[in-house]
Amino acid sequence: MSKRSLQTGVAYHGNRMPSHVRADMEEIARADMDIVVHMLSHTDWERHKNIMKENIRISKEFGLEVWVDNWGIGGSPGDKAHFLAYHPEAHMVYSDGTMHPFQACVNHPEYRKFTREWIDAVAQIGGETIFWDEPHTPEKTVDGKTLYCCSCPVCKAKFEEKYGHAMPLEKTEETAAFQLDSIVDYFAEVTAYSAALGIKNAACVMLNSTGINLDSIDRLCSLPHLDNLGSDPYWYGAPGDPEPYPYVYENTRRSIANSDRFGKAHNIWIQAFGVPRGREEEIVQATEAAYDAGARCILAWGFHGSESNDYGAQDPLRTWEMTKEGMRRIRTMERDRILAENRKKYMK
Repeated sequence: MSKRSLQTGVAYHGNRMPSHVRADMEEIARADMDIVVHMLSHTDWERHKNIMKENIRISKEFGLEVWVDNWGIGGSPGDKAHFLAYHPEAHMVYSDGTMHPFQACVNHPEYRKFTREWIDAVAQIGGETIFWDEPHTPEKTVDGKTLYCCSCPVCKAKFEEKYGHAMPLEKTEETAAFQLDSIVDYFAEVTAYSAALGIKNAACVMLNSTGINLDSIDRLCSLPHLDNLGSDPYWYGAPGDPEPYPYVYENTRRSIANSDRFGKAHNIWIQAFGVPRGREEEIVQATEAAYDAGARCILAWGFHGSESNDYGAQDPLRTWEMTKEGMRRIRTMERDRILAENRKKYMK
């Protein structure tokens, strides 16, 4: 783990070729970043496991701390999981009985077993920290009714045992509590498993997602084996097209307040994808806003403007340059802060 008072980093995915990874990790290190977040999707696990082990070794060679993202292993966010092809009975089910096409139920015993096996793979390839990416439970509105997940047979039985009656069709306070309890119970189990293997656990929640968000993040913060918990105050495309500085500043303060209350480290994400052409400099404003709000673990999604994805920035090169500029500026701010404290202490 880095001993720096400020850590910066970036998510990296879309490329698996070690020769290219080496050049990219060198570029990340030259940008004075500390952390790289690698994806380990189900496809990576089955087809690129040894290559991912090499890519992680290369990342460490350049002094980077490695986080491994559970990218799509149970559905969104990320790639689609192959798991559900083997266990179709583990699909999430909406409360009207329709199957969610690609999301796995966190209460299903086969999915929990699968997650433990995935954690074993993370240990085998040299992952130091697992980054549990945006946990949530899907909802949809049909004919004015809010339908929720999950209402599979496993969840129905658990719900009825707890509340003494069948699950209702529409979302209620009880079903919302059950959603949250299910997420917390899942993470209690899987973070304890990874901790037993010597792997740290970090997570990030969306600001207003269903199941878990900034209003209920304290439930995750209370888990003993979750070391680092944060959020991603992404502003491009957010409702109302908010100004980046106040939006990132206020939501960063909310997120850190929860982490601090439970004595946890934090992570805050800067949006470097979906960036409209001509608005790249907002990344610098957002990065400084996160720093000003107290964040000291600040990461960007993702490398080179996420150009390997359809949701990448419209101008990936300029987006990446502004990402590096934002991170360099807060590094300088942190150095100046430390120098000022030392001068005040020793120069009399």
